[in-house]
Formats: sequence, C-alpha cells, structure tokens
Amino acid sequence: MRRREFISVLGGVAAAWPVRARAQQSRSPVIGFLGGSTPSALSQWTAAFVKRLQELDWVEGRNVLIEYQWAEGRTERYAEIAAEFVKAKVDVIVAAGTEPVIAVKRLTTTIPIVFATAGDPVGSGLVTSLARPGGNVTGLSNQQTDLAGKRLGLLREIVPDLRRLAIMANFRNPASVSETRDVQAVAAALRLQVTTVEIRSSEEIASAFEAIKGKIDALYVVIDPFVSANRVPINTLALAGRLPTMHGFREFAHAGGLMSYGPNFQHLYRRTAELVDKILRGTKPADIPVEQPTQFDLVVNLTTARALGLTVPATLLARADEIIE
Repeated sequence: MRRREFISVLGGVAAAWPVRARAQQSRSPVIGFLGGSTPSALSQWTAAFVKRLQELDWVEGRNVLIEYQWAEGRTERYAEIAAEFVKAKVDVIVAAGTEPVIAVKRLTTTIPIVFATAGDPVGSGLVTSLARPGGNVTGLSNQQTDLAGKRLGLLREIVPDLRRLAIMANFRNPASVSETRDVQAVAAALRLQVTTVEIRSSEEIASAFEAIKGKIDALYVVIDPFVSANRVPINTLALAGRLPTMHGFREFAHAGGLMSYGPNFQHLYRRTAELVDKILRGTKPADIPVEQPTQFDLVVNLTTARALGLTVPATLLARADEIIE
C-alpha cells in the first residue's frame, strides 16, 4: 500500500510513528497537511496544491514529503493532529479553516503555518494584520465575512418572495460566528425574518432541519470544515424539505445545493503552494502578507432548481461561471 493511501485509510486515527519516522529518516523537507474535512471532500483542492508544488520543483516523494492527516469534520481531532506535527518537527504546517489553524497556532510559535483558507484571519486572531501577519502564521483569506450581501442578493433573484431566512452554522468556529453576524446584519437591512440554526455535530443536523421545517423560505449555509464534511446530508435534507440553499463554494452546489458564490478554492490552494515554496526557500511567514482572493465563482444547480420548482432568471444564468444540469 502506498504511503498516502495508508495515511488516508488511517483517517481520524492518530498515527504518531509514521510522521516522526519519515521526518527523521528523510533529508527532504516535510509538509504536514491538516485536512479539517475528508480526503474526498478536499481531493480537487489538494490536487491543485500538489500540482503547483510540482511546477515549483517540489516533487512529492523526491525532494519533499507531504504527510496528510484528516479530521473528517471532528473538531476534537484538530489539536491531536497539530500535536503530532509539532512533535514530529515538520518543516511547515498547512491547514484549511480557522479552527484547525487556531489549534496549530496554540501549540507552536516556531513552525511556519500556512492557512489555505480562513474566513476572518485578523478578527479571529490568526494574524496581527493582513499586510504584516507577524509571528509564524500567514496564508489566504477567503473573505467569507465580506460576501453576505452579494450572496443574499443572488438568492433573492431566484427566490424573489424571500421573507424568512435561516442561517445554519457551526458556532464553535470563530469565522462562522463572524459570517453569521454579517448575514444577520444584511438580512435585517433587507427586512428579512432570520432564524439562526446552530449545528455542532453530525447528529444535530436532522434535528436542526426539523426545527425549521415549514418556517423558512430559504437557507444560508455558513461553510467550515465540519459543515463541508457533512455537505451531502445537509443538502439532502434541504432538498427533502424543499428549501433553496446558498453556499460559499462550488462543491456544495455539486453536492445538490441550489447555488454557491465564493472564492475559487482551487486557485487558493495553488497560491498556498506558492507561499509554502517561499517558506521552504527561507522566507519567514511574518514577511509574507496574507492574500485575499481574486477569483470568485457563481455556480447554479439547475437540476436542484427544477426539483424545487424554481425558475432561474436568464440574467442570472448568463452571469454564472458554471451551470449544473
């Protein structure tokens, strides 16, 4: 069995000895990759990351090692995986999402940390500022907290009679709390009645939908690693409840959600590889400004729209970067 397949099979099991052994036996730099979700959920993004590393002359297994560990949406795993990477003294740690990065940052002030995505890096305390991160952390902001108005505007184009909105989020994630506040503020300005639904475990998802059944017109899903790992049951229950949904990235629309608008995450992961390249060549994270996304994608799932009996305006379809049929 190949090493990466072995790590994937281990999944949530803490595998201390392989990481330490490989880090000690090899002269190649070791990248610890903390995946907050699942290997399948992040497969396209990790592929973009690895491909860009190769283009920068970092070939996995030849002159760099990548050790993948997957939390599979279980937040208690973040600290365990972070501790393993710190103990192994990997050369750089890559993580996606605010919660996983916080877990790593708590355990090391010396190992460089690069976040592939984070909703509010300054507000959540990951960095001092975008221009001057300070410390051992840098990465890419996905600007989730800045996009609430755009997303609600797009949702109202498909659901023009929208009056009652539910926001579903994992409040253990500081970035999700920030985004929820932004959505609430925009919704209030639009005179929408808002219901906030908190989910902290996969067992709570069904009961959350039961609580809003028949009480709302649409659902805004706040994305984080836990929510991403559960995107299929979330969209399945939303469709069963005939709820139009708005999401933060395209993979949710591919999983049956009505629509998504947000940064192009494959591009963010390619840029993450470029930041890792700089660090492996000697640049300190404190000297690498946090970047903001430059590419945003609008994805509409026409199959879901038809199942919900919704008509998508031609003007919206004309602006879509991808239409799923």
